[in-house]
Amino acid sequence: MNNGIHTIVYKKQPKVCTWSSVVGPKEGRGQLKDAFDFVMQSPEYNQSSYEAAEQAMLNSAVQICIEKANMHPQQVQAMLGGDLLNQIISTSFTAREMGIPFLGLYGACSTMAESLLLGAMLVDGDYASPVVCTAGSHYCTAERQFRYPLEYGNQRTPAAQWTVTGAGACLLHKNKGNVCITHGTIGKVIDLGVKDANNMGAAMAPAAADTLFRHFCDTGRSPDDYDRIFSGDLGQIGSSLFKQLMKEKAFPLDENIYQDCGNMIFSPEDDVHAGASGCGCSASVLAAHILPRLESGEWKRVLFMATGALMSTVSSQQGESIPGIAHAVVFEHADCKEKG
Repeated sequence: MNNGIHTIVYKKQPKVCTWSSVVGPKEGRGQLKDAFDFVMQSPEYNQSSYEAAEQAMLNSAVQICIEKANMHPQQVQAMLGGDLLNQIISTSFTAREMGIPFLGLYGACSTMAESLLLGAMLVDGDYASPVVCTAGSHYCTAERQFRYPLEYGNQRTPAAQWTVTGAGACLLHKNKGNVCITHGTIGKVIDLGVKDANNMGAAMAPAAADTLFRHFCDTGRSPDDYDRIFSGDLGQIGSSLFKQLMKEKAFPLDENIYQDCGNMIFSPEDDVHAGASGCGCSASVLAAHILPRLESGEWKRVLFMATGALMSTVSSQQGESIPGIAHAVVFEHADCKEKG
């Protein structure tokens, strides 16, 4: 059911039953170091390649999430998710290991919100329950695919962001859990002509502003109706541009309400230049930082909006600009009262 043009209102308000986060060692010593379910001791994660490590990391995140609900993978009716590698191999191979019916998604770094938005549709429509939604990324695999192998030792530009080695998973259920998904706003592909693959924050910021603006128009809400608003991985440059764009749209974002996951995960002393990125950025922050505070009742209503740069190595080499997209999901505590 649509409340507006692009915003879904989930009548039955699917519940987030359990969640999990698995991250690499750099992320594990960052600002959220005590909040993750599991921290890998090394980027290799005892595997023969970084790609195999990424798959094993995603597998761990999904397994932990399901085990928290005292369930087995065979009891999960669908798995939705994706990653950054060609053919989303990390998530596909995880689905192979789990034996769960699988819907593979590619929204670049917006994939976690996309999986939740679609997974909630399945539960809300009584098509499946429980459903596991997941996304992940790995710094070393992303560098090899989109930029240069680490052995090359290339110098990063000031606008570059550091791909998070991490994965998150959420188990959605029709009636188990204290955190509900109430709304979802589907993103549009927005492209303002940014071609610098090292400045993804600038490429994604217009899409984030477009989605949030349409969400407010569809629902009749404003930033004051939320305890927190999180964007995915715009980083320092992108989040600054995003706030400027929202101010121009007459929806200024107070710094006490708005945060970007890309500015939260690493420690200030870590040299990550413009912040964090990757599917695992927003996914791990959601599971480690956001959902626990919703479950405890500290926050009653949160808008989570993951952002993605829809480029490929081929499109970048051919001089194409970088389209951006952002999907938004609203989480509410089960006893949340309408603010207005």
